[in-house]
Amino acid sequence: MVRNDFNEEVALFRYGVIVDFINLPPGTKGLYAQIKKKAEQQYTIPGSRRTKVAEETIRSWLKKYRKGGFDALQPKTRMDKGKARRLPQEVADVLLTVKEENRELTVPLVIKKARASGRVAGNIHLPQSTVYKLLARHGLTREKTTPAKDHRRFAYQYAGDLFMSDVMHGPAVGTVDGRKRKTYLIAFIDDATRVIPYAAFAHSETTVAFMEVLKQAVLRRGIPTRLFVDNGSAFRSHHLSLVCAKLGITLIHARPYHAEAKGKIERWFRSVRLQFLPMLQDKDMQSLEAINRALWSYVETEYHRSPHRMLGQTPLDSWAGSAQRVRYPESGVDLDDLFLFEAKRKVQKDRTISLSGMVYEIDAALVGETVTLRYNPADQGKAIEVCHNGRFVQKAKLVDAYANCFIKRDRPASTPLEKAEDACSAEENRPRHTVDFSKINQAGKEGDHV
Repeated sequence: MVRNDFNEEVALFRYGVIVDFINLPPGTKGLYAQIKKKAEQQYTIPGSRRTKVAEETIRSWLKKYRKGGFDALQPKTRMDKGKARRLPQEVADVLLTVKEENRELTVPLVIKKARASGRVAGNIHLPQSTVYKLLARHGLTREKTTPAKDHRRFAYQYAGDLFMSDVMHGPAVGTVDGRKRKTYLIAFIDDATRVIPYAAFAHSETTVAFMEVLKQAVLRRGIPTRLFVDNGSAFRSHHLSLVCAKLGITLIHARPYHAEAKGKIERWFRSVRLQFLPMLQDKDMQSLEAINRALWSYVETEYHRSPHRMLGQTPLDSWAGSAQRVRYPESGVDLDDLFLFEAKRKVQKDRTISLSGMVYEIDAALVGETVTLRYNPADQGKAIEVCHNGRFVQKAKLVDAYANCFIKRDRPASTPLEKAEDACSAEENRPRHTVDFSKINQAGKEGDHV
C-alpha cells in the first residue's frame, strides 16, 4: 500500500470517529459528553497497535475538519523528512558543552553559538524542539522538567570518598582475525578530585570486563569508600557485590532514568568524544591494546594536567591535596585471588566438570559432590582452583582424553569387580598339598596281597 492510500485510510478512520459531530454547531450542549463516550470505545487504528483515542485528539480532529474538510484529516508529512531526527553524538556533545559553559543561554543562542564554534556541520538540522529535549534530558533547562525528582549538586571532600563508574559506547577497533569489533569504554572517576583511577576500552560491557577495570583502579588509586554505579547487569552482579563487601566498599546504585546523578562521569565521556576520539590515528585503531595506550596517554599527559573548570586546579593537584586518607590494599592482600570468579558444579561420574564450554578433570574422591570453582575468565584453559566444604582441594586441569587411554584406573576396593578379582587372586595364591603318587601305587599293590 502506497503512502497516499495509507493517508486516506487514516483520514477515513478519523472521519468515522467524528462523523456524529460534524453537523452539530459549535458550542452545542452535551458535545463534550458525547466525545467522552467516543473516547471510551475501542478502535482498530490504522498503522497503530493502540486501541483508544483521547478526547483531546477527537476534538482536534473535529476542529481540523471544520477548518479544512476531509483533506485536513490526513496525516501531515514531516518537514524534516529524509533527515535524521536524532542528533549525532558529537553534535549533542557540542550543544551540551555550550550550554554548560553558560547556563543562561536560550535554546536559539545555544544553537547559534554551537554553529559558530565550527564543530557543527552546516548540513546538520538543529530543530529547537530537538535541542530543547536534549538539554532537558541532561537537566540543563531553566524550567523544572521533572518536579517529582530532587536534583542537587553534590561533591565529596576527600579523594577516595567516592568513585563513580559508567560505560560509554566506543569506536570499532581491529581484532586478531583482521576484523573490527565495537568497543565500550569502562571508566572510573574520583568524585572529589576528578582524577581517573582507571579507564579502558573493552569488546563488551559484561561483569568480567568491568571487574578487570575495577581491579586496576584499586591498584592504582586505592580502595574507595563508596562506589556509585548504574543499574546495568554488570553493576548488579553478585560477584561485584561480593568483591565490594570483601574490600569494605559501599556499593550504591543510581536511580533508574536519573542521568543527572552521573553528571561527572558523563561530562568526562563528553571530553573523550570531543578531545580524544577525533585525534585517534589509524595505528591507534589496530587493537584494544593500541587504543588503550593512546587513551592512557591522553589521560595522564592532557586531562590530569589541565585545569578543571569546576576545581580551579588540575585533577592531579586536587588529588595531591586531599589524598591523605586514601586506603590502599594491605601488603598481604592478594587482589588477583580476591577478584577470582566463583561457580558451583557437580562432579560427574567420569570425574569431570564443565565450565565455560571446557571440561576439567577432578579427583575421583569428589565424584557426585558439589564443588566450588574459582577462576579468572581471562585465563580460559588454564588450571582452576577447586574447593570443597570451604577448603582448597586441588588445581583442576583440562581433560586430556587421549592420555587417559593409557592411565590405569583407580577403583574403590568395595566394588563387586574388585571383590571378584581379590577372590580369584586368593584362590591362586592359596597353599597347595602335594600328592606322592608312588605311595598310592604301593598301597594299591599291598592291598592286592591282602
